Amino acid sequence: MRFLCLMSLLTIICSTPIALAQETDSNQELVTSQAPNPYLEHNLNSLNPIPEAHIMFRRRVWREIYLQEKQNKPFFARNKEITKLIIEGAKQGVITPYTDESLTTEMTKEQFFENLSLPKEEALSAEERALGFTDDTGWRDEKPSAPAATEEEYFLPHEVTTLELMEDVIFDKVRSKLIHDIQTIKLIIPANKFPTGLRRVVATFKYKDLAAYFDSKPKEAVWINVKNNAGNIKLTTAFELRLFGSRIVKVENPDDATVDDIYNKTPREGIMASQQLEEELIELEYFLWEN
Repeated sequence: MRFLCLMSLLTIICSTPIALAQETDSNQELVTSQAPNPYLEHNLNSLNPIPEAHIMFRRRVWREIYLQEKQNKPFFARNKEITKLIIEGAKQGVITPYTDESLTTEMTKEQFFENLSLPKEEALSAEERALGFTDDTGWRDEKPSAPAATEEEYFLPHEVTTLELMEDVIFDKVRSKLIHDIQTIKLIIPANKFPTGLRRVVATFKYKDLAAYFDSKPKEAVWINVKNNAGNIKLTTAFELRLFGSRIVKVENPDDATVDDIYNKTPREGIMASQQLEEELIELEYFLWEN
C-alpha cells in the first residue's frame, strides 16, 4: 500500500514540471509570434526586397543617365525610346506618376501633361507696350487667322533625354555581395529646351512599377544591341546588368547637397568628384567583402 502511494506521488511530481514546461513553451511561442520578425521587414518599394537583418551597409545614391550618350543609345533607339514607353504608360494609366521621389503623392494626368507641354510664347510685357510695341504684325490687309487648335503641344519622347535614377547601394552580408536596389526613375527635359535655361522634371516613377510594365511589353521594352540584333535583351535585364552609363549627382547627406553644390568652383571639378565617388563605391565593395 505504501509502495502504491509512493509511486502515485512520484508520478504527480514528475509530471508537473513537464506540464508547466509545455505551458511555458506555448506562451513563449505566442509572444514570439506577436513580436516583429526582422527577416520579414524590408523595403516595400524594392523590386527584389532584401531583409533588413541581412543588410550590413546601405547608402542612397542619385545618378543621371544622359540618353544621347553613345553608351546609352541602346535605351534610346528611335521609336523604341525608354522615355516613349514610360510616357505612353502614364498616358494610358498603366503606371502611376508621382510628384517626387518620396512616392507619397500621385500626380494627376493634367499635371503630367502640363509638365510635358512646350513652353508657351509669352505676351508683351507692360514695359514693352509702353515703348510702343504692339501685337500687330504690320500687315493691314491680312485677314484674321482662324483660331488655333485647342490641342496642347507637347515635347516628343526623344526630346526627354535625361533620366535620374535613385537607388540604394546595399551590401548583403548573407550573399557577401554589393547590390544596387533601384527605387525610382525620374524623367527630365534638359535645360537647353527652355528659354529660361532651367530644366524641367516631368514626373517620378516607382521602378518596381516600371519593371512590371516593361516585362509586360517584351517586344517594345527592349535594349537594342547596336552590333547584333540577336543580342537584344529586356530593359529590366539591361538595368540589372548595369549596361547604362551614368554620373553620380548626389549621395545621401545631412544637407541634401548635390555633388555640384559641394564642388561648384568649376564644372570639371564636379565631374571629377562624381568619378571619385564611383571609385569609392567600387573600393567599398572589396573592403566589405574582405571583412
